[in-house]
Amino acid sequence: MQHKAIGIFDSGIGGTSIWKEIASAMPHENTIYLADSKYAPYGKRSKEEILELSKKNTEKLLELNCKIIVVACNTATTNAIKVLREQYDVPFIGIEPAIKPAAIYTKTKKIGVLATKGTLSSELFSQTSDLYTQNIEVIEVIGSGLVELIEEDKINSNEMDILLRSYIEPMIRKNIDYLVLGCSHYPYLIPNLKNILSDDVVIIDSGEAVARQTKSILTANNLVNPNPNKGSHTFYSNADIKTLRNILSKGNTSPIISALDF
Repeated sequence: MQHKAIGIFDSGIGGTSIWKEIASAMPHENTIYLADSKYAPYGKRSKEEILELSKKNTEKLLELNCKIIVVACNTATTNAIKVLREQYDVPFIGIEPAIKPAAIYTKTKKIGVLATKGTLSSELFSQTSDLYTQNIEVIEVIGSGLVELIEEDKINSNEMDILLRSYIEPMIRKNIDYLVLGCSHYPYLIPNLKNILSDDVVIIDSGEAVARQTKSILTANNLVNPNPNKGSHTFYSNADIKTLRNILSKGNTSPIISALDF
């Protein structure tokens, strides 16, 4: 079991931002990543659809012999992870917007959350928000269209800049001092966001916390790979692999990238 791979899935390429943190924190671990780009974005799908897609991805990763599964998608985590944990005998790591640190450290008592409709409307997000944001104003914005542009390799396009400003500028006018990114695609927009936000606004994503939790669960379950060599990394996409290849080419790894029907 220890030599098996960490399985990771997302509704496309966004979860590679989580994968990078995992690969950095655990360089000896093997990973298998599923980019479910054919069905991206999950954020505008029904809870039932999100659950079925999450089951499909889980079963493919189990078929590929993974020892743990990271749901590197906020929408899938908030809508499906409870059922996945009940139905499959494998540890699951989820990802949800990091509201807690923003709520703890905000000085203006106003924080922004940029996320998908599926995440913001979920019961888990609502529970987390209610728990930590009493006496704090949370400006929630659905980032419609952002995932599609990232999947189309248009991160630095004029279209992206116009859309992103339309979402962020109302938050700026509300005087937020923390911006929580509630979608694993969105860390790829941090350079764009820094061009819009002042230096006083702290941007928070969940990648590092997910990597720490994954390492903790592997250790607790005696699943850490003892192999001292660098791990191997395999990526599958059920759509055009061009954007996935472009995103991964910016790193120092040599991943295997393939098209796969799942």
